Amino acid sequence: MKSETTSRHHAAPAKIRDAFSRAMSAMYASEVPLYGRLLSLVSRVNKTTLEQDGLLRQRLEATDDLDRIDMERHGAIRVGTPAELHSVRRVLHVMNMLPTGFYDLSAAGVPVYATCFRPHSASELSKNPFRLFVSLLQLHLITDEKLRTIATETLARRQIFSDRMYELLDICERYGGLTDAEAEEFVQEARDSFRWHASAAVPYDDYMRLLRDNSVLADIVAFRSPHINHLTPRTLDIDEVQSDMLNQGIPLKEYVEGPPKRKCPILLRQTSFKAIEEAIEFPNGNKCDPRVLPSAVSGYHTARFGEVEQRGVALTIKGRQMYDSMLQSALQDGITAAHGDAYSLKFARFPDSWEELRAEGLAWFQYRVDWDQLQSSETPKSDDLEYLIRSGYVVYEPIVYEDFLPISAAGIFQSNLAKPGTTNGGSSKMVPCSNRREFELALGAATMDEMILYKNIQEESLLKCRQCVQDLKLGAATRQENSM
Repeated sequence: MKSETTSRHHAAPAKIRDAFSRAMSAMYASEVPLYGRLLSLVSRVNKTTLEQDGLLRQRLEATDDLDRIDMERHGAIRVGTPAELHSVRRVLHVMNMLPTGFYDLSAAGVPVYATCFRPHSASELSKNPFRLFVSLLQLHLITDEKLRTIATETLARRQIFSDRMYELLDICERYGGLTDAEAEEFVQEARDSFRWHASAAVPYDDYMRLLRDNSVLADIVAFRSPHINHLTPRTLDIDEVQSDMLNQGIPLKEYVEGPPKRKCPILLRQTSFKAIEEAIEFPNGNKCDPRVLPSAVSGYHTARFGEVEQRGVALTIKGRQMYDSMLQSALQDGITAAHGDAYSLKFARFPDSWEELRAEGLAWFQYRVDWDQLQSSETPKSDDLEYLIRSGYVVYEPIVYEDFLPISAAGIFQSNLAKPGTTNGGSSKMVPCSNRREFELALGAATMDEMILYKNIQEESLLKCRQCVQDLKLGAATRQENSM
């Protein structure tokens, strides 16, 4: 008789991740109707862009990126305690979403450290690249002792996942996976944990104290579980999406965050529509509007929004250092993406062709053999990469940047959370003191350096090319010997 472990058929993590991504998108579209409109708009722009740019379509097809475009998105949640972060890591691990990178947003007045949970390998990314940006509240950055006490006591009382979810996690960790039926239940449990909860976990007065200090603090502490605060589809032309959103009267951010528009996109560009106002009820609350009656204990919360992103090529360490130095120069001069041409001029020295980016070692690329060229030409005389590229035997394509930009993320947060007369969504003055090690201890795992992942994808593609060329040369040599 087979053991229970060996008789179980487990659902593939990518299949669960795909189901989870689709469930989250459907849920968010029902909760935030503007997000549904954004999905339709992005889909239309992507279709038009691919029809007009045949080379882009070919490149996406060659790298297995075309099929992922329509399903690609990322989301974000905020958790309040190390225990919550640890539980979220266990949940996302089921779907092969692993912590990648470390982000300190406190410099922008957002009291959180964060990481991105995502697949790591090229094959997993091509199946479904869903990413979840998870932030952990840093209570030591809140200077008001009374508020720290309110936050600590409130967060200590809540459990963000159901008992059944913890049972499913134990099953997955014990047997190495979930059955199809268990996976379906798992997706439902995860979706329900991250949905919008219209009832607050704190009294109205405490909520207002939290809100006045920092909007993100209120968003994390005041609810019974962490809700998705935004979902983000990927577009192939963010400037066209921005224009269409304006034409449709969607209230959106005034400018696109990230690098300026280029012929060869790099890193990540983002924009968003404004956070919506949602009704919430507080404990013992009467259904009143606090804008009319300030003493009321029911009201409105404004935090959740829709975002859209355009992803470019991932930069190497050298490329990122060059980009960051140009960005820093712009910021020192008080120039941001809001300043249009002046902002673009700050990046004018950054090469804007795939050939230059590769030659100068500024970006990561994926290499592949052109089989039509190999079969129609004589056997390559050398394994040298540059020779193979010049001869057309090997071609290269940019590797998509899968991660985030702290300054851009902070810019999106500020535009959606800041109140009139503030710069950070609250009154707290924070002194950044990044502690990656402390964050990883709370996480229960190390965060992967994204540069290692991009390097691995590039090197694996080069290895495959060299192996193909070597096999071809060996075959040619064998045939020559047999003919003698």
